[in-house]
Amino acid sequence: MINLILSGGSGTRLWPLSRKFMPKQFYPLLGEKTLFERTVERNASTCKAYWIVTNQDQALLAEAQMGAHEARFILEPVGRNTAPAIALVCHLLEPDTVVLVSASDHLIKKQAAYEKVVARASKLAEEGFLVTFGIKPSYAETGYGYIESKGEEVLSFKEKPDAVTAAQYLASGNYLWNSGMFCFKAGTFLEELKKHAPEVYHKSKEALKNHPAEDEIIEITPEAMQAIPEISIDYGVMEKSDKVRVVPADIGWSDLGSFDALYEELPHDEHGNTEAEITNFLGAKNNLVFNRSDSRLVLLDVEDLLVVKTQTATLIGRRGHSQNVKKAVDFLKKENAWELNTHESQVLSYGIQRVISSTPEYELVELFLHPGETIHTHPGEHISIQLISGSLQLDERQLKLGESISAQKNALKLFNPDLEQPCLLLITHLH
Repeated sequence: MINLILSGGSGTRLWPLSRKFMPKQFYPLLGEKTLFERTVERNASTCKAYWIVTNQDQALLAEAQMGAHEARFILEPVGRNTAPAIALVCHLLEPDTVVLVSASDHLIKKQAAYEKVVARASKLAEEGFLVTFGIKPSYAETGYGYIESKGEEVLSFKEKPDAVTAAQYLASGNYLWNSGMFCFKAGTFLEELKKHAPEVYHKSKEALKNHPAEDEIIEITPEAMQAIPEISIDYGVMEKSDKVRVVPADIGWSDLGSFDALYEELPHDEHGNTEAEITNFLGAKNNLVFNRSDSRLVLLDVEDLLVVKTQTATLIGRRGHSQNVKKAVDFLKKENAWELNTHESQVLSYGIQRVISSTPEYELVELFLHPGETIHTHPGEHISIQLISGSLQLDERQLKLGESISAQKNALKLFNPDLEQPCLLLITHLH
């Protein structure tokens, strides 16, 4: 069985922690390990190989956080939803290969229970079924789709309900949350895709025609990707196929899709406040606080607040309404606010640098290289550099936007030829 990890989201509902160049799956929200790292480790015992479908902005992040595990990558220049992403990988596999599709940004706390339901799903996949994982609901959630089921038989898929309908689903006892995780044989999925979404099948196959199946990194061209219809696996296949089964799962699952969901997973003090560094609670109750800055934060006689403070941006709202973070993000997009993209900064002689993440295995850095400045790498330094914006030259060759270069044995000399504008680089150091 191979693990196909989908990693293209930007996680804007968790801004300002999650940002464009450091989305939530790569940010250490819960302890030292990121959600992406947890996903890889979770499936190491059941899967023999990994495929990652992502974009160029996130490829270096994903590669750095694979740890000791190797993976092959498909890079999408533009997202076309889950059905095309899954199809691209399945076209490259033997038809009998069992594929476990995982999101990169979900939390699963019950590993033993998870491995048990994966084993059951794998068995059903071997029998020719398309399997989805249904989470046993613990409350009437309106932010998830639902699966109406009878045992492992799927009766219907339901859109995200209103509060009244969600309560009815919970009371009935035969509805499950749609987790967005799947398991099937590559050939079975492609057969059903060809039957129910033939254009997705053919266009995704065409997108791979100039890419050998053995390539470690496959970068789809913008033209080929745009030609594939945009549709989810649920709409494109699962809701139409008669080969669908569901495995009910009580695995401690959360998609961590909001700060309110995060609150449930964080330790609290005796007054319901989440534990936060350099933070004092005086007469404060039931507050969700992230203080990822260097300055002290004091909450005095307040209740049910959402406070997220970083070095460069602070968000204050009300607990229970964290879905409204999207309003703040939409506003900041209109303002072209750079804080949507980057985090804390450090001023250097040649630019402004921010360490996004640092572990014993790697360090990820953003660098705004000043106009006319040069940086050098050192022989033996295992480093990857991606041009995000602006101009950058390597030995007088102009790099393209989004282009990545790597070095391990040889030194590199990189120069910003623009004498007025900085360029933005994403740099990964592998230790």
